[in-house]
Amino acid sequence: MFRPGSSSSKQRRHATAFFLTFLALAAFCLNAPPSRAQQAPETLPLSQVKPGMQGYAYTIFAGDKVEKFDLEVIGVMPNSLGPRQSIILVQLKGPKVEHTGVVAGMSGSPVYLDGKLAGALSLKLGVFTKEPIAGVTPIEDVLHPSLQGNEKVNVASTAVPNETAARKGLPSGAELQSIETPLIFSGFQAAAIQPFASQLASMGFVAAQGGTASPRPDDAHLAPGDMAGMVLVQGDASINSACTVTAVEGDKVFLCGHPFLNLGNVELPMARSRVLTTLSSDLASTKIVNVGGTIGTITGDHLTAVTGELGAAPKMIPLSLELKTPAGEKKLHFELVNHPKLTPLLVALTTFNGLTQNGLYGEGTTLNLSGEISLNGHVPVLIENTFAPGDSLSPDGMQVALNVMSVFTRIFSNSFETPDVQNISLRVESTTGRQSYSIDSAWLEKGEAAPGENLKVRVLLRPYRGAPRIVEAEVRVPDQATRGTSLRVLVSDAEWINRASRGFAFAGLGGQGGPEGLDQLISLLNRERRNDRLYVGLFAPSPTMLWDDKELPNVPLSQINIVDGRPAPGSVQVLRESLVSESSVPLDGPVSGIISLNLPIR
Repeated sequence: MFRPGSSSSKQRRHATAFFLTFLALAAFCLNAPPSRAQQAPETLPLSQVKPGMQGYAYTIFAGDKVEKFDLEVIGVMPNSLGPRQSIILVQLKGPKVEHTGVVAGMSGSPVYLDGKLAGALSLKLGVFTKEPIAGVTPIEDVLHPSLQGNEKVNVASTAVPNETAARKGLPSGAELQSIETPLIFSGFQAAAIQPFASQLASMGFVAAQGGTASPRPDDAHLAPGDMAGMVLVQGDASINSACTVTAVEGDKVFLCGHPFLNLGNVELPMARSRVLTTLSSDLASTKIVNVGGTIGTITGDHLTAVTGELGAAPKMIPLSLELKTPAGEKKLHFELVNHPKLTPLLVALTTFNGLTQNGLYGEGTTLNLSGEISLNGHVPVLIENTFAPGDSLSPDGMQVALNVMSVFTRIFSNSFETPDVQNISLRVESTTGRQSYSIDSAWLEKGEAAPGENLKVRVLLRPYRGAPRIVEAEVRVPDQATRGTSLRVLVSDAEWINRASRGFAFAGLGGQGGPEGLDQLISLLNRERRNDRLYVGLFAPSPTMLWDDKELPNVPLSQINIVDGRPAPGSVQVLRESLVSESSVPLDGPVSGIISLNLPIR
């Protein structure tokens, strides 16, 4: 007989307490999210997935807490994503997911069946649906995207049941589509994003307001259910994507369960994402996210997954933007990814936002843009243009953004070499009012001229809502001009004289008839005339040969025939006139218009 307080009684109490603690710990482990130390989870092949299987998935709804929600397999849809690309159709269950539906940013959430990792949540079915139906990318396609479609599916055992087949016949708008990837904008106003909404939507993005969180030591400690994504822009404003992590194997991270843009092999910075809350919506629920520290590199963007590696992040392109107005000056600094399909749009979006969402900026002002793009191994690309406000509802600063975007598109779409952009420096100076001019009329000082003579040309300009003014330019008649012939005097803006002197080499830089290297392309870009100058050109009726970036005026027809008959004449263009003399008059605003005059040579 044991008395309370005896040694044996205490041992029994201690043993009972230890046993209860062990049971509680075991129960917690069975229901807790996968351990952050887990590197190689046991997976379930697609061939073993059957309708009616019960499972669960992990995601974050708020904070850093990875939460579990239940689901049930409806069936497998063979060849749904593409040839031999199957999808597991599931119904999400539980109060939270039945309230939110499938949430933008949930893509990549790891799905477990029979306690094994079966796939990544990646698709949603329909809009305004009463049931949260989702598609799951099979895990073998997530972990081994290069072997997609090699798994043979037992269609007899995993075919979609009648109920699901009926769902496939739902009206338009109820088809399976990728869960939207939130594009997190920090430091951006909606007014700055709106002009680019159609381009962002065509890429499958949902623009969402977010913020930036200070880097933390545990940013790189990823586990299934956490969130991470691509860094597109960082600095005084940022743009990032956000997806859920499906699996982590060593330093390799698998997320999203569907492509970001299907860019293939890439090198883009990868950052941790931290969820503030989940916004529920009958149309499109989404996660509100802050972007944390950079944790590595996104290395692959494929049909069934985005992959990354923990560690060092790739180099980005520095962009400095300086705005000077009568009210003061402000400097902003950003970094952008270096990618031919992304950089031109990101430069435009970042420039437009930095310019217009600025306390010093105001509509109705004339904007002078200058700057340069530094390229490794090449001379800088110079940017200089002036833009006057218009009468349309389009923001005045949009012209600046589109001009910068155009230059970058030409550089990145060249067919010669991959440009290594080192730095972008832009400066915008704002002048009050609308400074612009149209060419009204022009006349020559004399009705004819002699070879070697300097000829004055007077031009009547009409400023916007201002008094007309006369400006004077001078061109020189070449010494070799033939007496008894006529030359053409072209009074115009920059675009018209560019077209007259360069033909389609001006309109299609880098294409057929254009330059044959990046150096030549840069040379052509840097020689483009400014739109805030009045140009007077004197053209002689003799052919000009454009060869790569070189202009060869007055070339004899015999030599043109020899060169133009070479095996690859695509880079040679012949114009019927030669620009023999040119002058310009600088103004404080853009010029538009064209007038052509005849000049007899006596």
